[in-house]
Amino acid sequence: MTSAAEQRAPAGGRAAAPSTNGARRAPVPGPPVWPGAPTPLGARFRVGPDGVAGTNFALWAAGAQSVRLCLFDADGRETRVPLTELTHEIWHGFVPGVLPGQRYGYRVDGRWDPWTGARWNPAKLLLDPYARAVDGEFTLPAEVYGHVRDWPEQQVADTVRDERDSAPYVPKGVVVHDDDDWSDDHRPKTPWADSVIYELHVRGFTKLHPGIPEELRGTYAGLAHPAAIEHLVELGVTAVELLPVHQFAHEDHLLRRGLANYWGYNSVGYFAPHAAYAASGTAGQQVGEFKRMVRALHAAGVEVILDVVYNHTAEAGELGPTLSLKGIDNRAYYRLQDDARRYTDYTGCGNTLHVVRPQVLRLITDSLRYWVTEMGVDGFRFDLAAALARSMHDVDMLSPFLAVIAQDPVLRRVKLIAEPWDIGSGGYQVGAFPPLWAEWNDRYRDAVRDFWRHALPDVREMGYRLSGSSDLYAWGGRRPYASVNFITAHDGFTLRDLVSYERKHNEANGEDNRDGTDDNRSWNCGAEGETAGPDVRALRRGQLRNLLTTLLLSTGVPMLVAGDEFGRTQGGNNNAYCQDNATGWLDWSLLQEPGWRELFALTSRLIALRHRHPVLRRRAFFAGRAQAADGLRDLAWFTARGAEMTEGDWYAPAATLGMYLSGRDIPGRDERGAQVVDDSFLAVLHAGAGPTGFVLPGPPWAEGYEVVVDTSREDQSAPPGTAHPAGAEVTVPGRSVLLLRVLGGPGTG
Repeated sequence: MTSAAEQRAPAGGRAAAPSTNGARRAPVPGPPVWPGAPTPLGARFRVGPDGVAGTNFALWAAGAQSVRLCLFDADGRETRVPLTELTHEIWHGFVPGVLPGQRYGYRVDGRWDPWTGARWNPAKLLLDPYARAVDGEFTLPAEVYGHVRDWPEQQVADTVRDERDSAPYVPKGVVVHDDDDWSDDHRPKTPWADSVIYELHVRGFTKLHPGIPEELRGTYAGLAHPAAIEHLVELGVTAVELLPVHQFAHEDHLLRRGLANYWGYNSVGYFAPHAAYAASGTAGQQVGEFKRMVRALHAAGVEVILDVVYNHTAEAGELGPTLSLKGIDNRAYYRLQDDARRYTDYTGCGNTLHVVRPQVLRLITDSLRYWVTEMGVDGFRFDLAAALARSMHDVDMLSPFLAVIAQDPVLRRVKLIAEPWDIGSGGYQVGAFPPLWAEWNDRYRDAVRDFWRHALPDVREMGYRLSGSSDLYAWGGRRPYASVNFITAHDGFTLRDLVSYERKHNEANGEDNRDGTDDNRSWNCGAEGETAGPDVRALRRGQLRNLLTTLLLSTGVPMLVAGDEFGRTQGGNNNAYCQDNATGWLDWSLLQEPGWRELFALTSRLIALRHRHPVLRRRAFFAGRAQAADGLRDLAWFTARGAEMTEGDWYAPAATLGMYLSGRDIPGRDERGAQVVDDSFLAVLHAGAGPTGFVLPGPPWAEGYEVVVDTSREDQSAPPGTAHPAGAEVTVPGRSVLLLRVLGGPGTG
């Protein structure tokens, strides 16, 4: 039969490459297959009819003409089993004798007609989208592409089908035995307002840790080790946010340069923990290892949040590999343009999952529920969440994805964090996600960076960000903890690099320093990069103290990046996504240096202060008006003169801002119904280069003040403890923060 590609191939072209793969073996005749069941999807080991143990396989492939299950033995020999049962577009069958540990994949046949989006190619072994473990790595030789990757006419290469067998070159799914009921696990269930999030990379956090046995470094077991958990507990964070741990693949352009995708934002298996992070094995053992890691973190009071990438997959665009969904039903899983050869790309990664389609939405929600109910995680941060919230084209806060999440009895109870943008038109949606959702607040990041490099025209933006971003989130019942406040994230400079570099230095990425943002809002304090100059080094450490103190005193949920608390650097690389080396790994030896150890001690003390004082982690927005006859408000702003700020002061250039937080007027009650009362505090932030006088507000605001934090001090091993009378003028050193506890005022009893 003549294929559609042959009918439409350009003059002088070929529609299909010959099948010349010498590694290809004749498949072994298959075992008997019983009808089985169409649900649940994936491979599920169970006891079948007559007490016979086996595995039920079920694959949704609506447009396919046939589906063959491919079983592989330890030597790589392939046995093909046709799945002939078809129920509601699901191909299924029960195979007796298939036990946990069995490796498998699928071959799906159908039309090859890229002009209409049809890209079926039975020569390509496909990963089960519901595979719970994956054995092997994606190395992306030419054989794993559904089209002839190296076709001389690249403009039509994606229309020429490659007939070579990909099975020897791709990982296989693994049948896993679900035998864990989590009865001994105790989730911390930390309230949103009490949370402090710590973003980390499983491999990068553990790879160089001296207290973790070498064979466990870089793995889930390494993160579960007491030495790793001890750091988290000492620091005081309540949740780790893990960079992607779904099975992912490396991009071809990185492999060609001898690099790899380190961050993992290139998912291909939404149910499988990334196999390369397992110390115990990849024949299903990685599942148990991940679960044990979650248990160990929970036992220490630390929640586990996953950074998940459901907006696109590792199959990229029309010139990308055929690994899973593209070969199962390309037109159903991906958003295609009017020219169906091309993919709609709201992600910058070549494709976008078509979340409006019921089966795609089911894949995502089934995956999310699996990680909560069977893997024990406590929440998710959704990469490029705006792409998931699009209906047919526009971002829609009533989209099917958001509607399904809102009513799901499992998912609506876990922590949900949106990265509230994508790269498509109208994709920037900060402040727009509905209740239940928290958001990465990049306006907080930008304002704090600009304030401390003295680049804000006035202090209006800073006032909003310090007090919970009510301009963005005070609607629809949302609370201050909808704002996930961050100054740095995995993407961009580390905190130390933010005060050490004004330009990115990404040469090691092999893209001529073109990758990564140029909008860093950084200040190098007078010298680019590392320097021996004592004045510059002291200034930089002071700026780090200012940035961390600002973050942990702000209303909202603070997010730290692993290593920022002790001066981690990436050498000015602001896009270290492909640096699986010392650039991307944490250098734990820094903690042996007194200066960086003191920075860690300050960060830990600030987090402890936040945990002790509910006025610093409010569950409701400030009213900003008098709550009692004495005229005191829950939030007040002061100029350096000790006077309350007027409207004109907000619009005037200023380097100094005083924020008064009343512990008397905290809304809400404790678990026994009593009014929550706390100390009151005055925070003075001064971004000017030289010292300034600041008049401490007098009665009725306070009778006196005690200094709790002074970021101008190099030695942070103990709090200052200096007391000042109300009405006194104190000297605030250049570029510093003073946090003062109110004496004899509201909230002090």
